[in-house]
Amino acid sequence: MSTSLKGQVAWITGGGSGIGLAGAMVLVKAGAHVVISGRNAATNATALAQLQSLGSAEAVLLDVADKHAVKATAQGIVAKHGRIDMLITSAGTNATHRNFDVVTPEAWDDVVAINLSGLFYCVHAVLPTMRQQQGGLIINVSSWAGLYASKLTGPAYNATKRAVLALTESINMEECLHGIRATSLLPGEVATPILDKRPVPPSAQQRERMVQAEDMGQAILFLAQMPARTCINELIISPTFNRFYTGGLETPVKP
Repeated sequence: MSTSLKGQVAWITGGGSGIGLAGAMVLVKAGAHVVISGRNAATNATALAQLQSLGSAEAVLLDVADKHAVKATAQGIVAKHGRIDMLITSAGTNATHRNFDVVTPEAWDDVVAINLSGLFYCVHAVLPTMRQQQGGLIINVSSWAGLYASKLTGPAYNATKRAVLALTESINMEECLHGIRATSLLPGEVATPILDKRPVPPSAQQRERMVQAEDMGQAILFLAQMPARTCINELIISPTFNRFYTGGLETPVKP
């Protein structure tokens, strides 16, 4: 039996677009109040208009790499709503010039600051409230690259997304006694704006065959509606036509 989300409060980082926005839309429709955060005011405003047409939502301007701002955001949500039932860490980035022969230390620092340190700051900020509640769900968006490193995604992205798995496991090890559960969500290629940062962005035809943002939204809804007694430690989702398997082959080989 699905858990009702009515009255629950969810905080989604990177909630203005892509996987974060798709998750926000399904949670709002299911009756949760959703707080999206992101570092682009215009993106936040556009997303918020969509969400408020569906249900209860608000937006906060936030760079997750700023640990003090992250803490203040979490405290603000608790002060206003009295609780945080879900945290979905969807904020993420990658460098365009990402492989060892071209990546700069500054680009590395930026990816680590958002994909790993920023994620940690958000988790660290919500845990005290979730402990007091004796319950909470954390969904950390990792990647197929978190399990299967690829030259396509580059060393900074590979390293940070694999680290997300260890961080998520640590949450479950240490916080299960408080009723807190965490999931690493590992999508393969998803047709979201981050693909535009690739050295050679995929074509429109290629993106059509990928997992779509709304598919990831359904996965987030599934995790959110699971009974609190159940922890989905990892959930891996890839396109049926998986280019990591086909080696870039785009059309079937004729027999």
